[in-house]
Amino acid sequence: MKNTELAQIALTEDHTGALANPIYLATAYQHPHLGQSTGYDYTRTKNPTRTAFEESFAKLERGLASFATSSGMAAIQLVCNIFKPGDEILVSFDLYGGTFRLFDFYEQQYGIRFKYVDFLNYEEVAQNINDNTRALFIEPISNPLMIEVDVEPYYVLSKKHDLLTIIDNTFLTPYLTTPLADGADIVLHSGTKYIGGHNDVLGGVVTVKDETLAEELAALHNMTGATLSPIDSYLLQRGLKTLHLRIDRSEHNAKLLAERCSDLDAIDEVLYSGRTGMLSLRLNKAFSVEKLLENIKVCIFAESLGGTETLITFPYTQTHVDMPDEEKDKRGIDAHLIRLSIGVEDYEDIEADLIQALDKAKVGVIS
Repeated sequence: MKNTELAQIALTEDHTGALANPIYLATAYQHPHLGQSTGYDYTRTKNPTRTAFEESFAKLERGLASFATSSGMAAIQLVCNIFKPGDEILVSFDLYGGTFRLFDFYEQQYGIRFKYVDFLNYEEVAQNINDNTRALFIEPISNPLMIEVDVEPYYVLSKKHDLLTIIDNTFLTPYLTTPLADGADIVLHSGTKYIGGHNDVLGGVVTVKDETLAEELAALHNMTGATLSPIDSYLLQRGLKTLHLRIDRSEHNAKLLAERCSDLDAIDEVLYSGRTGMLSLRLNKAFSVEKLLENIKVCIFAESLGGTETLITFPYTQTHVDMPDEEKDKRGIDAHLIRLSIGVEDYEDIEADLIQALDKAKVGVIS
């Protein structure tokens, strides 16, 4: 997608010529006459500020309709609501801990089955499709192990078996990939991350290209009420205007840092797809994650990603804390793994900070 298009699409028509979209805080809207509407009646159903963001985002995604939700988890929940007891969804084996927690809840409470498979193994996925399978849920770059999946074959597989392909595109954003244009049916994002981009807004987005699916999600969106507030809609719309700049800079920094860390004795494993600003590092056992986090000065120990600041997260006790230990062990999410969301600071500052913190984190003999 062209950078200019990304910035321009975030502007909506406004009769005043304002470059910043208005924030409509009204919860109710006057009807001109009985049986008539301006198109806005009650803000849960439709709000002009939210509509401006949703229409912009649908264009970016090459979709028909977007639905802005109150959080990224609300976006996933909205999609879960289209399934019924007995349905089965094949899910990326390595994925965000909050998604795992929500899927476990839906399985226990509503009888929707979520089966975890390795999307790097096409045959394994194909063999697990049965009469109850309804969808594939894929993180194209997994969280936190940064496993990149070639999703193209699964679009074909889904069509063959009349399944929905659901893509969590939070890491890549519509700037780097537009799955709906390639064959996906549903694309969702935690808008809190790269879309907002400044660690100051909580939101999610679901986008589809099928009219029937759009109508179903619109009804569920209105019914459940987990819609995005006007102010948060404005902030996500604002974030779209600089998305390409932030992604380019964070990706540049991440590539340099991944290369540098591959030469460090303190790092046993660098997990990086080569795209986005997201990477994970597995520390050598002679180095303490706790001491590393105590000594960072530029980087920040915090549980999020996609903002302008470089954040370090400890999945074992943060994003994946509710995942059973045996499940974490299967995935290699251990007490030596840290996840980094690389920001837009000067690269030299990020590297120097990590190096000095690692120097202070040594507690034993390198194995």
